[in-house]
Amino acid sequence: MRETRADPHDPLISFDGRQSQVAAALQRGVCRTLRALGHSVVAELPLANGRRADVVGLSPSGDVLIVEIKSCLVDYRTDGKWHEYLDYCDRLYFAVAADFPCEVIPEHAGLILADRYGAELVREPAETRLSAARRKAMMICFARAAALRLQHHLDPGCGFES
Repeated sequence: MRETRADPHDPLISFDGRQSQVAAALQRGVCRTLRALGHSVVAELPLANGRRADVVGLSPSGDVLIVEIKSCLVDYRTDGKWHEYLDYCDRLYFAVAADFPCEVIPEHAGLILADRYGAELVREPAETRLSAARRKAMMICFARAAALRLQHHLDPGCGFES
C-alpha cells in the first residue's frame, strides 16, 4: 500500500488504511456492480467541502451518485457526515452488508446490499438534481481524480511522491 499525502483534497487517495476490511470489501462490490451498470467510478473522491465520498458514480448521461459505505450499525450511528454529501450528487445511496438492520437507513436515501463480489440495488433514492455549476465542478473533480490516478498507475514516478 502506498503512502498518501496529507492534503485531504489529494485526488490520488484511493485507500489509505482508515477503512476496515469490511468497508473495503463492500466498496469493491459496489464498484463492480456500478461498473456493470455502465457507470464510471472513483472511490474515495475528495469533495470541495473537505469530505471524501466513499464511491462516486458517473452515469453515461452525466448523473452523479454518491454511495456511503457503512460497515456496521455502530459505523452508521457514529458517522453523521452523510448529510454533507447531498449537495454533491443527484442521488445518495447507502451500501451495507446483508445482515445490516436496513430499517435505520433514511427512506429518502437509496439502499444497496453488497459484499466483496457485487451488490444489489434494493431501493432507489429520492433525486435532487445538481445545479449546472455544481455538476460542472463535480465533473472536473471526477475527471481530474480519475486521470491523475491513471497516470500514477501507469507511471508511479511521475511526480506524485508524498
